[in-house]
Amino acid sequence: MSEKKVKNYTAEFKESAVKLAIESEKPVTETARELGVNSNTLHTWITKYHRLKVVNQPGKNDEHVYDEVKRLRKELKTLKEEHAILKKAAAFFARESL
Repeated sequence: MSEKKVKNYTAEFKESAVKLAIESEKPVTETARELGVNSNTLHTWITKYHRLKVVNQPGKNDEHVYDEVKRLRKELKTLKEEHAILKKAAAFFARESL
């Protein structure tokens, strides 16, 4: 049986490969071939890079999301109250016009 040798790449190499693939006008498969990396591996690195980029955006942490949900719930409560008042006022004026 032949064993496949697993290549370990440094984080710096992965990062530079992703940047090269994204910024280059060449197809990702061609960039991967030039770097001596499997194209599926490079695609995986690019996907992980994009996920990390979205997660690490400033202001996009969990606290920010919870604060936003809290604010939206408060606004929804206020809007429901205003809607109920307007509904009662419309019914009152409709009854009065008859």
